[in-house]
Amino acid sequence: MAEHIYRGIKKANIKFICSLPCAKFKTLLELINNDKEIKHIPVTREEEAFGICAGAYLAGEKTCIVMQNSGLGNSINAIASLYKTYQIPTLLIISHRGLLKEEIPAQIPMGLWTKKLLEVCEIPYFVPKNGEEAIYYIVEGSKFMEKINYPVAILFTSEYWDTTY
Repeated sequence: MAEHIYRGIKKANIKFICSLPCAKFKTLLELINNDKEIKHIPVTREEEAFGICAGAYLAGEKTCIVMQNSGLGNSINAIASLYKTYQIPTLLIISHRGLLKEEIPAQIPMGLWTKKLLEVCEIPYFVPKNGEEAIYYIVEGSKFMEKINYPVAILFTSEYWDTTY
């Protein structure tokens, strides 16, 4: 399923990505890291990714942040004070932990709040159910973020990772 996300990123012509580690994105991050056309910057905090991507956007790059939903709470101030104020688009590829099949209790509160936080921040989000939808939403989401000059999120739930097509 990671290959579909990668294909969507390539098809959307995104060449600047900041990422944070996530077990669900292990294969995706390997694909990104090995792609010579993509500038990949691993970071340690989500707000760091937002700052770096804002600078890259201002330098003319189309950007993406690959992150886990638990980091969304860390990013609220950067979204409000930087992205909202200066109308900066970036695609958010988010592993949506804390719902069905979650084995780590600490992930559950943020799992329950993720969509609400995106709505409060006025960030449109899409939830692909399979690989083909992932490609579609990444491509269309990247076009939409440029129209609205603001982030767009693609949420990948446990149901996505369980599909085989």
